[in-house]
Amino acid sequence: MSDTNQKCFGKTGGFSISFNQDYTSLSVVSNQGYRLFSLSSVDRVDEIFCSHDEDTKIAERLFSSSLVAVVTASEPHKLKVCHFKKGTEICNYSYPSEILSVKLNRSRLVVCLVDSIYIHNIRDMRLLHSIKNMSNNPAGLCTLSLSSHLAYPISESAGELQVFDAGNLTSRLKIKAHDSPLSAMNFSFNGTLLATASEKGTVIRVFCVKNGQKVHEFRRGLKRHVSIGSLNFSICASYVVASSNTETVHIFRIDPKSIEQAERRNCIENGAVSGGTNNNDGETGPGAGTDEGQEAGGWGMSFIAKAVTAYFPTNVVTDVFSQDRAYATVQLAEAGLRYECVIAKVEKETRLLLACEDGFLYIYGFDDSKGGDCKLIRAHDLRLPLFGITEVDIGGNENDTSILNVQMTASMLPARGTYAGVLKGRPGDKMSDSDRCRDLCEAVEYPIKNSIPLFDEIQFPPVTPITVE
Repeated sequence: MSDTNQKCFGKTGGFSISFNQDYTSLSVVSNQGYRLFSLSSVDRVDEIFCSHDEDTKIAERLFSSSLVAVVTASEPHKLKVCHFKKGTEICNYSYPSEILSVKLNRSRLVVCLVDSIYIHNIRDMRLLHSIKNMSNNPAGLCTLSLSSHLAYPISESAGELQVFDAGNLTSRLKIKAHDSPLSAMNFSFNGTLLATASEKGTVIRVFCVKNGQKVHEFRRGLKRHVSIGSLNFSICASYVVASSNTETVHIFRIDPKSIEQAERRNCIENGAVSGGTNNNDGETGPGAGTDEGQEAGGWGMSFIAKAVTAYFPTNVVTDVFSQDRAYATVQLAEAGLRYECVIAKVEKETRLLLACEDGFLYIYGFDDSKGGDCKLIRAHDLRLPLFGITEVDIGGNENDTSILNVQMTASMLPARGTYAGVLKGRPGDKMSDSDRCRDLCEAVEYPIKNSIPLFDEIQFPPVTPITVE
């Protein structure tokens, strides 16, 4: 590895790479700062911004807008809201303890601490609501849908979660998703489904957000308990992709009929928030072991299950045969690395994108008509600084994806109008409150609309550095 790459890896030995809300942009975070990339095609990844200021922990971009929420290692309790194209810090907020995660959509910005959550109006950063005295959440696990549904764990010992309406600031429902504590969860793009996984990692469940009913139960594995680090829906909500610390990435298919059944299903006994018989992995959940599970498996599976009941507990047989297996998979060359995995349309083709902590973006073909093994078609090296991007071509035998031929492309400069410097105010430059509000509104809107003023400055309170208690 070159000196440049070693410097990029820094103290932690890796990167944190995340996608924006519609999977069209990536942020690459390291102890050297953060960089933003746009994914325009399989063969091209454009670097649009580079910050080399300080060790960065979090950098979340709002869709393809100019707004990015940043948290640094030197000030882990402070959130900086920045307009990266202008190179300005619009405002900053300080919180009682370290910021563990930040989620945002077009109307809300959510900050998660170990025992509390703060909800802001993203258009003026006014604090709207705080959820305090929560169960300890050391991973900062939470997820925010585009329709402003917020989900977060409410137990340290079990996989229970709360769905909260961050738009109307009201509690919706509670779901006991697993016996073991939660390790991953995410909403579908339209906000109607919620996927969850526990610390055991053997089962992935999908719930209907409307009523908390279970839509699907997917079996990731039988033998090993694993740590699931990434759990995401495709944009069309037809698939769920999960990665763990093993060498396999799993893609599961959502049956639209199962969604319709869950939406129509009436609550039985305690409804969606409780009940359920014991599953094969020792977990419980709504609807487990019921007739709908046998229906999903079909009469053939039901017959086999009855045939072997004499040798195994009934609840184990029923649940194992009713759990759906992976529709498609990826076999990775190395286990133990963290991957953020999404399914997206790239040049009108369905692709599986794997952003790895080693600093590479891997793009796989995905046959949505028949599933099966996904083939690696391109890898991009995102470790290098602003003056160049490395593309990795798959060489040698087309069936041997372990052979990589690394070639440098031509130098790529930031997109026109972007600011390729440090996000700090210019010396002596005092931004007024109205300027901050204007920049905040401008950063949120994409594309920027200059013809008609969308907001009146006076409807927003002054935006200044604030300490949240």
